Amino acid sequence: MPAPFTNADVWLVVPVFNEGAAVRAVVEAALRTFPQVVCVDDGSTDNSAAEITRTHARLVRHPVNLGQGAAIQTGVEYARAQPGARFFVTFDADGQHRVEDVVSMLGRLRTDDADVVLGTRFHPAGDPVPLLKRWVLRTAVALSLRGRRLRLTDTHNGLRVFNRRVADELNLTSNGMAHASEFVALIERHHWRVVEQPVRIVYTDYARAKGQSLLNGVNIVFDSLVRGRAR
Repeated sequence: MPAPFTNADVWLVVPVFNEGAAVRAVVEAALRTFPQVVCVDDGSTDNSAAEITRTHARLVRHPVNLGQGAAIQTGVEYARAQPGARFFVTFDADGQHRVEDVVSMLGRLRTDDADVVLGTRFHPAGDPVPLLKRWVLRTAVALSLRGRRLRLTDTHNGLRVFNRRVADELNLTSNGMAHASEFVALIERHHWRVVEQPVRIVYTDYARAKGQSLLNGVNIVFDSLVRGRAR
């Protein structure tokens, strides 16, 4: 039998903004499977950075809040500069993403003819998606011409796994939530081979308390409408 993967060639990129209550537990759980984790503290005003330093993850800091897209770009640039880095994962800091889903997605990326594996929340095995979030995500997909051309069902899922080619070509310029639409645009522009993988999102009490603000939802839908009409 082939030897199991050690995941030494995998880097988890974790954007962090005011996640002091959850980030340490999330990172420590991830480190048990993935020894290479870089957290990008995006100008947090709480104890997020201090909690990260209590783990064995790498810490990169933005002096001010630039947005999730900027944090992901910074993290990918850091990770791709590390020796032996071949695979890259974007992973949320609030406990909604599961390590076992990353393992499954990586297995598919290592063996399938794909450059990017995107997680999709719309699967019967997943936890129910809250009503507002479900409406926002479904609407964003419906408005995304690129997403429909690529046959994607979930264009704003933060759980993504991709290879070195994608990391080297990735150049996100949308700092905020619009980076998800830009990522889809880059998939089409660079002809990255993409597949989706059903994942379960864990809606913890902490994550539910944070909620999905109406403003963020409107921004996602508006961005999808503008970008969808642009192509």
